[in-house]
Amino acid sequence: MHPIIRLVNRNLTISLNPGFLIWQVIFPLIYIFIAGFAYAPLINAVPFGNKELDYPAFLASGMIGFNIMNSTLLSGIIIWNDRKHGMFEQIMSGPFTRGHYILSNICTIGIIGLVSAGLIAIVGYPVFFESVEFSFVTIPIIIFGAITGSVLFGSLASIISTRLRSSEGFNVLINTVFLFFAFVSTAFYPADGVPEPLRTAFYLNPLTYLVDVIRAGIFGTITEFVIIEMIILVAIASTLFIIASRLLAKLDF
Repeated sequence: MHPIIRLVNRNLTISLNPGFLIWQVIFPLIYIFIAGFAYAPLINAVPFGNKELDYPAFLASGMIGFNIMNSTLLSGIIIWNDRKHGMFEQIMSGPFTRGHYILSNICTIGIIGLVSAGLIAIVGYPVFFESVEFSFVTIPIIIFGAITGSVLFGSLASIISTRLRSSEGFNVLINTVFLFFAFVSTAFYPADGVPEPLRTAFYLNPLTYLVDVIRAGIFGTITEFVIIEMIILVAIASTLFIIASRLLAKLDF
């Protein structure tokens, strides 16, 4: 078996535990079916592109991007635990290289991101099916979002895990950063009407671009701005991946 496949299998085995799977399903369900319908009477319609969506549909599509980001926390957690418990040293002493380790982490978060996106799309479909406009680009765009988002946020989590040695500092920083991304974005509410400088902060947040791209694919609202957002996502993901790879290549035991 190829070393990368062996490491990916190991990563998935230690990551996909019942607690994680429940978190990945129950948490989005609470938001989609409780928060979504609870706020629906207060929010009649949400503008998106040339359409108006009801709030549950807007939220359910946003939770796809949110769940992709949330699942990539595993990348940082795997690296952190490997360093803390001496697994990184043991892996490097086996038939594996740092390149194998880096690529296996990226493959792992890519797989988890795709599964997470598919899972929430299936769960949320009954909520937004009336507004869906599937086309030949819908599935490719969702796959693009899942992979790009996984690499972007997974690389960021990896960078944080390589720079911090304190478990308290790691947990505080990574949760603070990802909470900021989650709630200062268009995952839960639209940017239209948001006062400055909060609106500007929305568009400094890569999760906003990820969510917008996925929504555009689901609701058939591909515009020039969405294409620009896709380019921005690729640029940020590539930059963070290069930084994360270099830091992992120099990672000490």
